[in-house]
Amino acid sequence: MTEQSSQDFRTSAIRAIRIESEAIDALEERINDHFIKACEVIMACKGRVVVTGMGKSGHIGNKIAATLASTGTPSFFVHPGEASHGDLGMITSQDVVIAISNSGNTSEVVTILPLIKRMGAPLISMTGNADSTLAREAVANLDVSVETEACPLGLAPTSSTTATLVMGDALAVALLDARGFSSEDFALSHPGGSLGRRLLLRVSDIMHTGHRIPKVPEGTTLSGALLEISQKGLGMTTVVDANGKLTGVFTDGDLRRTLDKNVDVHTTPIEQVMTHNGKTIQADHLAAEALNIMEEMKINALPVTSEQGELVGAINMHDLLRAGVI
Repeated sequence: MTEQSSQDFRTSAIRAIRIESEAIDALEERINDHFIKACEVIMACKGRVVVTGMGKSGHIGNKIAATLASTGTPSFFVHPGEASHGDLGMITSQDVVIAISNSGNTSEVVTILPLIKRMGAPLISMTGNADSTLAREAVANLDVSVETEACPLGLAPTSSTTATLVMGDALAVALLDARGFSSEDFALSHPGGSLGRRLLLRVSDIMHTGHRIPKVPEGTTLSGALLEISQKGLGMTTVVDANGKLTGVFTDGDLRRTLDKNVDVHTTPIEQVMTHNGKTIQADHLAAEALNIMEEMKINALPVTSEQGELVGAINMHDLLRAGVI
């Protein structure tokens, strides 16, 4: 084992990054008629996109299939070795197959080509060799060839797998745009993660309602408002008129500013010290919108109102934290 200095480590790493960056840059010229054909074939697919590949190409294929599936193109990965032992039955004539092989001649992949062709599933290849068996059999070949691997031995798939991954992302994004895939669509396939919660959770799902809303009528003294804040524990109270419409908000911050003025908490009506025309949100809005408002305004709670201005709920930063929106 040779001794390596800190500079040696940095030099090797930077060299690898630059080689892989050049491999990615070279892909721009390959967004050609083959790429467009691949997009058209997948857009016309009535089944699913089946991705297959061996070794490192298989690992990349798994990721490409997952990205396609989460961005509006139903997709899954089939191992070519397992396909020869029964898993080929997972593929139908309605599907499109994306086969990945840097050489384009990987035996496990080539073995199943006649069967894929026989069932009539269109084949798209991703190879580093346009003259290979796989490329010739495909309706479209996406060129992911590289001049050199980042591995100094030229053996470990590095630049080639990076180029393949990026080409797969380019394909997924092109299809996403073509389908008009929205953030709401994305959230539907990610309901369990924080992203899904941010994109799906509504204010109505987590807001305080009924007797849990901190609320006092106009005319209440400041001391009465403080009692309501203490009992409800949201760090604020809303103020409503006789018709239940929101007229103001009084927060912990308002209290600190009010006490600096030496007002009498027992006689001062809440209307004199509350914040008029404060920020509100409606129940059908995304909880993430409530978070954005709170962060922008540097506040910790929001009243929830109807379109007519009636108070229907309240939400604070702790509610968003518990719901996983933050």
